[in-house]
Amino acid sequence: MGYDYWRKQNPAKPLFPDIEWAKPEQRAQRGRLGIVGGNKLGFAGIAEAYQTALSTGAGEVRVVLPDALKRSIPPAMTDVIFAPSNPSGSLARGAINELRALSSWSTGLLLAGDAGRNSETAIVYSDLLSTYDGPLVVTRDAVDLVRNDAEAIATRPRTVLVLSFAQLQKLFRELYYPKILTFNVPLMQLVEALHKFTITYPLTIATLHRDTLIIAHGGEVVTTDWRDPMRIWRGKTAARAAAYLLWTPSQPLEAVATSVAAHNP
Repeated sequence: MGYDYWRKQNPAKPLFPDIEWAKPEQRAQRGRLGIVGGNKLGFAGIAEAYQTALSTGAGEVRVVLPDALKRSIPPAMTDVIFAPSNPSGSLARGAINELRALSSWSTGLLLAGDAGRNSETAIVYSDLLSTYDGPLVVTRDAVDLVRNDAEAIATRPRTVLVLSFAQLQKLFRELYYPKILTFNVPLMQLVEALHKFTITYPLTIATLHRDTLIIAHGGEVVTTDWRDPMRIWRGKTAARAAAYLLWTPSQPLEAVATSVAAHNP
């Protein structure tokens, strides 16, 4: 059976080469990426996302971190704003002003994880997303923090979720979506499920199933062979996707697919 909505991408040959050519030559024209995350026990993923976004080609990158990390930031992170933190060392409700300022400055936001599983931080994220309507990428434990807003996230245009298969299962359950995903689901059935899911909802999904990275948007699905899951779990894949979206925000499927093909080992 043929699936005209399913395309397979060779890691060494992007399906959408025009996306790479669309990158503006001047850095000043490549957009401004705001990154949010970190807690007092960890920010390695944030530091890696910061460097990855810059090396990928983002015009400017600015980070908001909890002030519990003030003494831990490496010198290479030069554009950092510290916001109030709670006793757990994650972003407190008082951080909303810094986050709104970041969203006003940026042309795209990345909720990059290392956020800690803190209910107060989840409320801050919810407050931020209630007013921010620009391009948004959410990954790692930030996906769990916005799960209470699953309906708002799923119906929000210009949203990319780079998530684990387990997080995808939870998203389907939160939305009462009439498809149960199991870890042994065949690739063909998962592709079909994401085809139908992204017809229903306007967001973009990127998830890893065994050795295949699946990207879906608007009913279209692209799969790529993927041998290095740590690139996803450390946040590099989402950071690259966020950078590409800065200059092609109206083509999320093509942007994300190209971002993963260009540097997929």
